Amino acid sequence: MLKIISFLSLVLGCYSSSAPFITPCKPGDSACLIASANSAIAAFADGVPALGIKPIDPLQIPLIKSDHAGLKLVFRDSTLTGLKNCNVESVKHDAAKQKQSITLKCSAVLTGKYTLDGKLLILPVQGNGPFSIEIRDVVIKAIMDLATVTGKDGLPHWHIAKWRHSYKVLTGAKFDFQKLFNGNKALSEPVIEFANNQWRDVMAEVAPPVVEAMVSELIAQVENMYAAVPASELA
Repeated sequence: MLKIISFLSLVLGCYSSSAPFITPCKPGDSACLIASANSAIAAFADGVPALGIKPIDPLQIPLIKSDHAGLKLVFRDSTLTGLKNCNVESVKHDAAKQKQSITLKCSAVLTGKYTLDGKLLILPVQGNGPFSIEIRDVVIKAIMDLATVTGKDGLPHWHIAKWRHSYKVLTGAKFDFQKLFNGNKALSEPVIEFANNQWRDVMAEVAPPVVEAMVSELIAQVENMYAAVPASELA
């Protein structure tokens, strides 16, 4: 999802010798920016070793934790797939204020190992084992405040001073938590059915730490790119 943020800034300006996959766009040409961002998805999905950018599809997320509204949630060794098919809906860059924003629509699948303990909305839930969450059409908006720092090459580089994000799931979500209640199907199947029928409410409880972790991992790759590419090649 935020892979696009990385090429967002790249796409915003002139040709970059450090990132030759970037298409130059005139300032304010939003159609060009969006087209260029979408065309760069494959490069970022596969990773760009020369810029220190690790592959983001699949994206490895070692740990996701949450303790909220009576539900303790831990996802370990998670893998997120599908980001290479994200669609950029808008891209903005304010050079004077050093702000960037991007809006993406993505569908993705998160798999890994879970531990749940507490209540999932109104139902008791407990267990640990493999899990998968399929998210269809989540719209994510990320806003970054930039600072300019001196890089190892002695040149000005961008640095993400702070960031924030918001999201909304449009179409649906599908949950599968194996081995709930130690594999007791009489207890686990009603919980899974409830979660899938009430996916919007369940996503409101489960998704925040997932999206937070995803954005955080992607921001790290953006930072790697900014450390590698001088600001003069990005704006």
